[in-house]
Amino acid sequence: MKRSMLSMIMVVLMAAVPAWGAGLWLYEGGTPDLGTAGAGRAALAADASTAGANPAGMTRLERSQMLVAVQGIYVDSRFDTDAASFGGGDGGNAGGFIPAGGLHYVRSLTEDFKMGVSMGSYFGLGVDYGDNWAGRYYVTEAALTTLGVNPGAGYRVNDWLSLGAGFSILYAELSQKAAINNGAVPGQAGLPDGQLKIEDDDLGYGFNLGVLLEPRADTRIGVTYRSEVDLTFKDVGQLKDIGPVLQGILNLSGLAGSKVDIDMTIPQAVMLSGYHQINDQWAILGNVGWQDWSAFGKQDLTLSSTTSRSFTKDLSYDDTWHFALGAQYRFAPQWLWSVGAAYDTSPVDGDDKRSPDLPLDRQIRLGTGIQYDWNDDVTVGLAYEYLDAGDAGIDQKGGPLQGDLKGDYGTNAIHFMAVNMIWKF
Repeated sequence: MKRSMLSMIMVVLMAAVPAWGAGLWLYEGGTPDLGTAGAGRAALAADASTAGANPAGMTRLERSQMLVAVQGIYVDSRFDTDAASFGGGDGGNAGGFIPAGGLHYVRSLTEDFKMGVSMGSYFGLGVDYGDNWAGRYYVTEAALTTLGVNPGAGYRVNDWLSLGAGFSILYAELSQKAAINNGAVPGQAGLPDGQLKIEDDDLGYGFNLGVLLEPRADTRIGVTYRSEVDLTFKDVGQLKDIGPVLQGILNLSGLAGSKVDIDMTIPQAVMLSGYHQINDQWAILGNVGWQDWSAFGKQDLTLSSTTSRSFTKDLSYDDTWHFALGAQYRFAPQWLWSVGAAYDTSPVDGDDKRSPDLPLDRQIRLGTGIQYDWNDDVTVGLAYEYLDAGDAGIDQKGGPLQGDLKGDYGTNAIHFMAVNMIWKF
């Protein structure tokens, strides 16, 4: 009986461990390529945002320049419950509005050698379902926010080849809450829910490499690699309002006040992009990309107090593939219109492997934007992108404490709206 109850306690403590393994990879940073849904981003090399997208592209910038981007993100994610062991509501809109943006700077040291820095975020998301929704024993709130600084350099080797490299410093903050099902523990029937909260931050480090090929004056090919970034979150699992039987078992098992260590890795990624200028007005752009979510899906967890328990939580993620196609049309000397679409495969294979702290499926992006050359030194732009994250069906068998949860997301979309300005000097 004690061993059975101890297993239940492990489930409770692991309930608040995040499944951010398929975390939303943000191509969107408020930069002008939001208008192409990211298509061509490693080959465009048209402004200072190339310092982060492909550092080799900085060699195409004739002058030093700065790009400032302000972006609003609206997440509309609504779960439709088909079945839940312990009842509860649908949780309403688990998303909301998130302000974001970025700052990019390139310094032209010589005609062939440039240095730059990009600041912003390319990874993270958050959900908030409230305390009374059907999946409250899985998660009530979850957020992973990141802020990165990526300095780098680019060098033109010859007329058709440029190389670039940079390193990343990434600050990440994780928080997650889940309800504790006191009433499902023998001897605690009728007690209200407790709560488990985990919260911590960490610094991670990585690097990025870039190559830009220019076989013709009207054609560019860009290849980029971004390394994985290792993060470790450490916190004492903050248990609140748990029942006396549950507290007693925690005390006897040595897990009372357990320290929770979560090792997480933001995955490595490769992207191949192309840009071709058809004529003075039209250009086409495209991407093919790969992200290493399968290796990331195995997260190492340690619960330690007077005793220690270690686990590997296998999220069973698949590697993902990214495809994008876009176009740009200069319909007047000072005006440039962009449009694009992108498709990313799902990192989760099967409804039984998807958890409500990250309701993502395959992703479809549709973007458009416009830029206006105010004068020779200043360009301003507006862009919008719609992301359809699929129905993200969930069919979880959570056992006696979490219960079963089944349903899908009738609405699962993200809207990106951006204003940016490029200043050349």
